[in-house]
Amino acid sequence: MAATNTDIPKLDGAGTLPAYVARPDADSMRAIIVIPEIFGVNEGIRKKCDDWAAEGYLAIAPDIFWRFAPGVELNPDVEAELQEAFGYFGQYDADDGVKDIEAAIRWLHAQGAGKVGAVGFCLGGRLAYMTAARTDIDASVGYYGVMIDQMLGESHAIARPLMLHIPTEDHLVDHEAQKKIHEGLDPHPKVTLHDYQGLDHGFAATMGNRRDEDGAQLADSRTRAFFAEHLA
Repeated sequence: MAATNTDIPKLDGAGTLPAYVARPDADSMRAIIVIPEIFGVNEGIRKKCDDWAAEGYLAIAPDIFWRFAPGVELNPDVEAELQEAFGYFGQYDADDGVKDIEAAIRWLHAQGAGKVGAVGFCLGGRLAYMTAARTDIDASVGYYGVMIDQMLGESHAIARPLMLHIPTEDHLVDHEAQKKIHEGLDPHPKVTLHDYQGLDHGFAATMGNRRDEDGAQLADSRTRAFFAEHLA
């Protein structure tokens, strides 16, 4: 596995955007886009890319905050950095984020990837949902995605498999929002929802205080099986 920071062409072709790329030891026809949380392409997100590369996928994490906070890396266990991250979330335009993910899809295809999946966390989980609805991604997974309950009107456009991991005690996605997500998406033939009883937002973080080991292992095993099936 080899990892590096690189720049990929923006969707409009005018300039580039930064990303972290982890390449498997052998050439791969499968690729994964790891969509960061509100904490930037930090150590935990890079580790997720490295883990996918170890599984044989070409993995990329685009710097979704590059427009106003390029290169930022924050630690959610440090209160001041958590608040900084919420500030970035408040000024972030998710529509721009989907364009950046579309740019990553095109770049991965140009690198030889036949099929591309996306997995996102928190804000990235919302973007994974939007990516499933707005792009030709082959499969998407969202962990504790925020604000999905407000975007269910886009679900009719989801044509490829989507999996969402929902912790039932997510302090950022309340029970009413979870109920709306289930009502809106349970009937959808392309969508699979998994609830994690008693777990909170961030339970599958690579490291830190938020991680729940059993929950993370279960969700990640489901994600690996999902991509193994749909990116084959």
